[in-house]
Amino acid sequence: MTPATLASTGLDTGDTAWLLAATALVLLMTPGLALFYGGMVRTKSVLNMLMMSFVSIALVTVVWLVAGYSLAFGEDTFAGLVGGLEHVGMVGIGPADLTGSVPTLLFSTFQLTFAILTAALVSGAIADRMKFAAWLAFVPVWTLLVYVPVAHWVWGPGGWIVDSLGALDFAGGLVVEITCGASGLALALVVGPRMGFKKDAMRPHNLPMVVLGAGLLWFGWLGFNGGSALGANGLAAASVLNTLVAGCTGLLGWLFIEQRRDGHPTTFGAASGAVAGLVAITPACGTVGVAGAAAVGLAAGVVCSYAVAWKFRFDYDDSLDVVGVHFVGGVVGTLLVGLFATTAMTGDAEGLLYGGGAGQLARQAVAVVTVAAYTFLMTYAIGKGLDRLMGLRASEDEELTGLDQTVHAESAYDHGGLGHAASQTPGRPERRTQDRSSTR
Repeated sequence: MTPATLASTGLDTGDTAWLLAATALVLLMTPGLALFYGGMVRTKSVLNMLMMSFVSIALVTVVWLVAGYSLAFGEDTFAGLVGGLEHVGMVGIGPADLTGSVPTLLFSTFQLTFAILTAALVSGAIADRMKFAAWLAFVPVWTLLVYVPVAHWVWGPGGWIVDSLGALDFAGGLVVEITCGASGLALALVVGPRMGFKKDAMRPHNLPMVVLGAGLLWFGWLGFNGGSALGANGLAAASVLNTLVAGCTGLLGWLFIEQRRDGHPTTFGAASGAVAGLVAITPACGTVGVAGAAAVGLAAGVVCSYAVAWKFRFDYDDSLDVVGVHFVGGVVGTLLVGLFATTAMTGDAEGLLYGGGAGQLARQAVAVVTVAAYTFLMTYAIGKGLDRLMGLRASEDEELTGLDQTVHAESAYDHGGLGHAASQTPGRPERRTQDRSSTR
């Protein structure tokens, strides 16, 4: 079921209460992403990474309220490509207006949290090196020209992917994962690689922060996928279970590959594998059964564990593996809908392995290629335009020193005051002690 197919059925307080909770869960995913990304970068750019996620909340919200919601979910105005302007500034929507059985204002807020997270996800591809001012300019333009049209194609009334093509994307494999992954690749190519890429070790500086961020993402993902049912019902319950299952099998699949390939299962791999499984089940959670969810998550964990190394082979610097995890995981999950979709979940469409033939798989593939191509090309054009206008890349000195100090005049870790307090005995001079951390 998609928002575009829902008819107003009268307010349901249970559905409304569940969507209120789900909206809060999805909003929490962006701070969770900030921690996940913040732990993955080096100490000199932690705060900048956190800021890129947090400022996305404010920027996307303004854009969404002004025009984004109307263009994404307004009545179709041009061949399934974009919505109308009837709700610019949220005009004409009041507390009594419904989308399905929930208030339209709540539905709009729920969809807003998806847009926020998608924009924040892109930042992982250009960590450590993009001007913060350029990011402030990029997010609003990208939201209007990339995210909003794709959301209309897939979920909006009259959108061509949902209405004409018939591809399935329950909770955002196309709209969120493939969109942010293709956009991240395009922006990374425009900005260029980090200084020392493929030469210097650029390991995560705080693995506990990474795992905490992944845990918050997993927690929020239950609302992300379960809330997409737009009701407190069996479809929501199935989506929540499928989300949990795929996260688990993604984690196990990644660890299996690490153990076999490297001889060590790592905490970083566990966090990455769980996220890969969650990414892949996003388009499929409302269309596959539990066995299908397990297969989708496992496939993503295995494939993405190899895909993160592609940046070294093909020489693009996707700093925090937005391409390797989100794009590749989104492609895996969206295509596997064509194999594992069941009528018990969809009420209609069936995948190839359930007797439905190859038709649904072909439709999924067309949607993947179209969305990936559009988002890559449009983001590349936006990036090139902003680069000419104001420059995207931080200076060499700023990158070497770190964006925390040079841009935000702050440091995530103050190493100067960690020593023992100076001790003083009556009648004896004060004895100073050296902070051991200063010698590290």
